[in-house]
Amino acid sequence: MQDSLDVNDHGSTAGPRRTETLGADAVLRAAEMLRRGGLVAFPTETVYGLGADATRAKAVALIYAAKERPRFNPLIAHVASVDAARREGVFDESALALAARFWPGPLTLVVPAAPGASVCDLARAGLDSVALRVPAHPLAHALLERVGRPVAAPSANRSGRISPTTAAHVLAELDGRIDAVLDGGATQVGLESTIVACLGAPRLLRPGGVPREALEAALGRPLLAPADEAGPRAPGMLASHYAPRARVRLSARRIEPGEAALLFGPDRPPGLEQAHAVLNLSESGDLAEAAARLFGHLRALDATGADVIEVAQIPENGLGEAINDRLRRAAAGRAPDAENNL
Repeated sequence: MQDSLDVNDHGSTAGPRRTETLGADAVLRAAEMLRRGGLVAFPTETVYGLGADATRAKAVALIYAAKERPRFNPLIAHVASVDAARREGVFDESALALAARFWPGPLTLVVPAAPGASVCDLARAGLDSVALRVPAHPLAHALLERVGRPVAAPSANRSGRISPTTAAHVLAELDGRIDAVLDGGATQVGLESTIVACLGAPRLLRPGGVPREALEAALGRPLLAPADEAGPRAPGMLASHYAPRARVRLSARRIEPGEAALLFGPDRPPGLEQAHAVLNLSESGDLAEAAARLFGHLRALDATGADVIEVAQIPENGLGEAINDRLRRAAAGRAPDAENNL
């Protein structure tokens, strides 16, 4: 079966385009917008982020307004280098080892905020820690270099909705709410960064683009599970996340008439011929390919108008852990305070 979307009786209407789309040659203009306190979506290797100057509370507040985002959930601050990150946070031996091995890349480290850190209190949700990442995408790196200060950037979508992996996805969610989107094509990893807290013994707060096994190999010891806290210590820790409008059911064994199907690998569940729409994350069972396609396929199936998306079983090893984490959150349903981060 081809990886195509077969749908009956669907369509959508788009409102007027007011958000400016910038090409890859407009990095200087995008940086100027951010330095003036504007909102600019930009690509990272994980998903598109909605950027604002992390040192200015008023700019950060615009992110919350554009995304309709809860204020108790902290934001990831993106910086251009390890040196820039160390000006914002206190790095212990574990944090330094992980930064040396995985930065630039899809890893976020939660560390104690450094004395005199410039990331504002609103971006840190009032916490004494800060979430930092050095992205690997060349366009993101060029933008951060030119901004010259940390850029707070959750995923560039409405709060609780599916994370965007193209500029078109950003516009579908935020057109008219932000100043511009810097179009760098489709993102490569396709799901958000792994988040590790280095506030004592390292803890895995959220699986993501760097598998647990690689992190533990770099550290030479297992990662601890998240600790129970009154509020989230880092982005992406609420129970209901990444929720499409359709209900999501996991480990599909049979497709009922009118349901959409999200497959993985060569298996074909009974009833597939009567599905409303069908997409496959990876015909060959490649987890990296599945991760890159996850949000785009969920978004496409949701747009068909199906009431239910049946999802095939995904293995838990490697990137499968992160994929299943997103799918479980999608299946939990959308809560008012659900949120995505990159």
